[in-house]
Amino acid sequence: MSELFDAVDALVASRSPLPPPAERKRLRQAHGLTLDEVATALQVRRATVSGWEAGKTEPRPPERDAYARLLKQLAQLYPAPDAAAPPKDTTDTTDTSVPKTPAAPAAPPRARAGSAGRAPADPEPAGNAAAVPRPADATTRPTPASRRPGTKKAAPANTPATDADPRFANGPLLVVDADDSSRVTGYGIGGLVLDVPAKSLPALVEWSLKEAQLGAGRLHGSGRDADPLLVLTERACERYGLPVALSDAERLTGRLPDGHKILKQLDRADWQLTKRGFGPWARVYRPAQGRRRQCVQLCIPSWGALDARTWGHAAQLEPAELARVLGTYAARVMTPCGSTAVTGLELMTALNPPTRASEADETGKRHKEHRPGSLGEHPMDCAPCEAPDGHPLLAGLPRFHQRGPDEMLFEEAYDWARELTDAECMGRYLVGIDVNLAFGAAANGAVVGLATPPVHVTDPVFDPTLPGSWLVDLSHVDLSRVLVGKQWRRLESALLPSPFTPTGERPQGPAWYATPTVAYAVELGYDVAPVEAWVREDKGRFLDGWYKRLRDAYVDTMADLGVGEKLRTRDFLEAMDGCKQRDPEMAIVLDAVKSTVKGGIGKLRERARGGGWKPGQPWPALSRPTWRPDIRATVISRARINMHRKMLNLAAATGRYPVAVLSDCAVYAADGPGPLHVLPYDADDKTVPGSFRLGVSPGMVKHEGTQTTLWAEAVREKYGQILNLARYIKTGEVTAKDDGE
Repeated sequence: MSELFDAVDALVASRSPLPPPAERKRLRQAHGLTLDEVATALQVRRATVSGWEAGKTEPRPPERDAYARLLKQLAQLYPAPDAAAPPKDTTDTTDTSVPKTPAAPAAPPRARAGSAGRAPADPEPAGNAAAVPRPADATTRPTPASRRPGTKKAAPANTPATDADPRFANGPLLVVDADDSSRVTGYGIGGLVLDVPAKSLPALVEWSLKEAQLGAGRLHGSGRDADPLLVLTERACERYGLPVALSDAERLTGRLPDGHKILKQLDRADWQLTKRGFGPWARVYRPAQGRRRQCVQLCIPSWGALDARTWGHAAQLEPAELARVLGTYAARVMTPCGSTAVTGLELMTALNPPTRASEADETGKRHKEHRPGSLGEHPMDCAPCEAPDGHPLLAGLPRFHQRGPDEMLFEEAYDWARELTDAECMGRYLVGIDVNLAFGAAANGAVVGLATPPVHVTDPVFDPTLPGSWLVDLSHVDLSRVLVGKQWRRLESALLPSPFTPTGERPQGPAWYATPTVAYAVELGYDVAPVEAWVREDKGRFLDGWYKRLRDAYVDTMADLGVGEKLRTRDFLEAMDGCKQRDPEMAIVLDAVKSTVKGGIGKLRERARGGGWKPGQPWPALSRPTWRPDIRATVISRARINMHRKMLNLAAATGRYPVAVLSDCAVYAADGPGPLHVLPYDADDKTVPGSFRLGVSPGMVKHEGTQTTLWAEAVREKYGQILNLARYIKTGEVTAKDDGE
């Protein structure tokens, strides 16, 4: 009978009305929940919850039932205001053109003038803009929208809306520009244009914190809000007394010299700089007062802040276009706080903070405590085998000692190539296929060590669920006879790279491997007997939230470029053709998202940089809790193993073998120029299970490029050696500089 009652309750819940969209948002914000937290609890995407709150979409079962339950409980905690009371304006500040006209000014004119230039998502009567009163003593000039009644600046169609928060009504950042008349204008997301009244750089920093309503809400309930970001154009640098470009000496140090007039101005205004000084990404702050953080991030593109290798031509964009690019990235990833690699690392901490507030003690006070599932707030030594050369743990080694694979964990991406067979030379083409967001897909579901140091064990029994590093001999694994699925298969081992080394060569004896590599040897049907290991009992999926956010950013940006998730294979290939030319600005965002994934993983084992460092001495990165070479090794190991598994399944099913592999790109010989000449698809749009699949999602593949077999032979004859053709398959250009890389 209880089962019948449960079924009836579920049926009633599935038809129970939901509160209106504005009320859904109010309830979530009243409880201090972020969109990401609700999305994680309901196992949906952040954009899905945002759509529910905006009224664009409605939830469907089974998520609808859980969402209704959440809203019902929040409504009991936070009842709606009394109906007799005047209704509150629940309009999202990102969707309003101007604030409603108050009966009496509640704030100084300068504080209110900042939001007058916001463009609405839906057209409003022109009289609204004209009706906004401007006091005669206002010190800021009117924005374009209020200067010309009846006209409004339209927001780009695919500019993401920010999560409504009155503290950050104007978004996470401004691109600050100046004109010949010394007028300073700030360009924000959604077509926002603000007049900037600040006459000096210290005043600009003060204004951005007190009046500009800039910033972004925390990505996790235990985290912190994002600091405002000010991007200074060349003309803004001139206006505020900064050099347009750094001198040669300043570029070497990456900062303005001590004693510069700008540093003196900041010091007189009681602003401080981090140890990095005033460089392309400068952080200006005052010590926090209680919970109030006073910090502003400055970005100066003309000083090299937006590296062309990751941001393309972003530094050459007009201010409004640059605001759109950086604003989209900030909304989908996080507010940039340095290079994409630095931002990728910071995103890990923002989504998985190391501490949280404890329960109240007997005096009613809360204290900071470790958050389970995080890396903690203190740095931790790695295992000796995981330490890179020069690490303090290796200070006792003889000078110029070269560690071998039995002393050092060497988990890196593939760089392997071989000669073409006679049969492959008879084909006309070489086709490259590239895995989308390969390191991100490898991070998804990766079990890594968390906040406790590694433990050394001898003669351990291998446990594939235990993260760590294992000294084991895998030279006996023979790829000519492996277990594929549940069947033993015979393959041409000489045509496949070894899954255990980045060079693809078969290991010659015991070596250190991360857990996923050893687990793959077991998956192939072979026994393993580790000699020793460094393992971590405290474990978890630390990177799952990081992957999901970057995955959504990647997929949403691809959708902006016209490539959706649900396309059939041929439609996907057509959509991919020239997709970056459809919206060059979104193409910049796409490249930045991909660089954030790769750079963030790379930063987990940042090496020593700069002059003055000597081997055996610590370097600054070692003081971070996120300096974790073991996590980097796990992700790269999973990425390489995932690549090998796909190649193995394709070879077992079709007899096709790669001729070159570089990281996440594999090159195959084919009779035709497209990826469908390599990957077999049937009438139902299905291909070999467990192999490469064409599509936009991370882990699926796209067409990287095609060259002719004659081109490959010409390259081999010119250089007289086997070059990795995967490096050049996209453009076909091979230079002397590339030779031997």
